[in-house]
Amino acid sequence: MFGRRRDSPVRRAMDATPRAGYLPEGVRERAGIDAPVAIGHEATCSQPTTVRTMLDLLDVRPGQQVLDVGCGSGWTTAILARLVGAEGRVVGVDIVPELVEDAAARLRRDGLGRAEVRVAAEGELGAPDAAPFDRILVSAMARELPEELVDQLVDDGRMVLPLEGRLVTVTRAAGEAKIEPAPGWYRFVPLRRP
Repeated sequence: MFGRRRDSPVRRAMDATPRAGYLPEGVRERAGIDAPVAIGHEATCSQPTTVRTMLDLLDVRPGQQVLDVGCGSGWTTAILARLVGAEGRVVGVDIVPELVEDAAARLRRDGLGRAEVRVAAEGELGAPDAAPFDRILVSAMARELPEELVDQLVDDGRMVLPLEGRLVTVTRAAGEAKIEPAPGWYRFVPLRRP
């Protein structure tokens, strides 16, 4: 596994969810490379060390309700489903119907029925109809804090997203967002509204 070797729920969930099984057949040989992999439709499957960092920051707990924005191939949605366990729920959204269809098939194949993926509704970020969420993972670069995603968090909820090149953790308390940047700089595809 990429990154730190210490045992953790994130590492166990990633080990149980091989990246190759969530990549298109033509690029599966790249699954073991710690780099983003193009999955078509101008989308990528993020590099494993970045996914691990984001999930460590997100701190998902069993039984939580989680939103996965920009779910792409479904890999992060599957990892999140393992982290929330049988009592939790994960909703993945993407703007590309073909990616959603493929991700849904992979989740069904792996018996992860507590996770659903859907095409993002026209003009909406996230899944406001399924809110509130305890955690939100955003796998696309935002230029400014997406307030409508902050509004989909419970109080004491947490969101991790790339914001103008930095990974940030956003916590919501009493309706207000607090932003904390993580070390390093990152590149992601841009966050787009459907």
